[in-house]
Amino acid sequence: MIASSSDFVTELLPSAQRTALLYHLSYLCLAKFPNLERILRERAIETQLLFGSSEVLLLKCAATSKNLVSTLLPALKAAVEKDKSILAIKSLEKARAWITEIVDKVEQMVERYDKHNHSVGSCTSDVIKVKVETEKRLEKANEAIKEQEKAVRKEEEQLKKNSEEIRRIDEMIAQTNQELQNCIRQASRKRNRLGFITALVPFVGPLVNAIFGSKIDAGLAANIQALSNKLSQLSNEKSNLRNKEWNIHVRLTDLQLKLAGMKIAEGTIPDPVHLNDVQSCLTRIQQILIQIKKFWETVSVMLEALRDETFANEHFIEDSDMKELFLESITTAQQHWKTFGESCLYAKGIFSLQKQNAYLFLEISPSSLSKDEWQKRYDSVIAELNKISPDPIAPKPTAAIAQ
Repeated sequence: MIASSSDFVTELLPSAQRTALLYHLSYLCLAKFPNLERILRERAIETQLLFGSSEVLLLKCAATSKNLVSTLLPALKAAVEKDKSILAIKSLEKARAWITEIVDKVEQMVERYDKHNHSVGSCTSDVIKVKVETEKRLEKANEAIKEQEKAVRKEEEQLKKNSEEIRRIDEMIAQTNQELQNCIRQASRKRNRLGFITALVPFVGPLVNAIFGSKIDAGLAANIQALSNKLSQLSNEKSNLRNKEWNIHVRLTDLQLKLAGMKIAEGTIPDPVHLNDVQSCLTRIQQILIQIKKFWETVSVMLEALRDETFANEHFIEDSDMKELFLESITTAQQHWKTFGESCLYAKGIFSLQKQNAYLFLEISPSSLSKDEWQKRYDSVIAELNKISPDPIAPKPTAAIAQ
């Protein structure tokens, strides 16, 4: 998988930030159900620990990126300048060893998220069981609750339609992105600057820009331009749908919390909707971790190809023109890998804050809160949810061809 931009890891952040707030809302809804409070507290603490491990993993990605910029690529440049193919091959092998370690750690993290998500699902089942038992006390819901449930179902239907549209756009993006990558490979011939950049820069945007700055077949260039424009359009459509999805989530969360308050007042337990949302956030994080794993695997394959195709012939880098092109490509790669490392550090910082501060609400039982304090906390959580952007921006963002 070639990444669409060097800051794609920041897509982790909205789900990470939203998870703790959704736990908090669920916690508030379980006031007066101490056994469920305890179970949810255990799951939330597990999530907090998992986020701590995610922070370490992102730091590892950032450190490896820094090593590529400060150690590997300079060593590769020095080897080429001195016509030392063996040294170049050793540098590439060292980088592949770093990357193999990251791939293994990400795979382990994906498995932990999968196991934890099942654990949260079990907690949700426990809540549902208690809910059924408590609702037996009520023969029928009052009209106000029925109207509120109707409003909730309406927003849920809107959310479902919007999610289906996002999936459709994602499929179009994946297909168009694959077509674009095929064109990039076609334009990148061995022993030219494009070929070198393709081997060292695993991000679509810079590759397209490099192609536009080179002399290639006019028809192929036109096709790449058309595909690039199509991806930009699809990316904008997806961004608009993400913002729409976020607005629906905000309205839906508010309606669900009001419904929860009404049901609590009637002596029953509200639907565990926020735990379902927690599971969705955890699943989203897991999906992006899988993307990170595939990204690093692709980088490893690219470096292996560079080793086999470029340095297999030890006399190749004695060609002065090719040597100059290769050295320029290394400099370009350093810039983009630096941006990727900065994005990883930014994401790591968000996970660090989540680990340290976002779960302090677990220190107080919601059953001990007065009605006014309960409402104050609810309003505060809703306000924080509304601040979260569906499109996170990392420091020094780069223009993405596609999301």
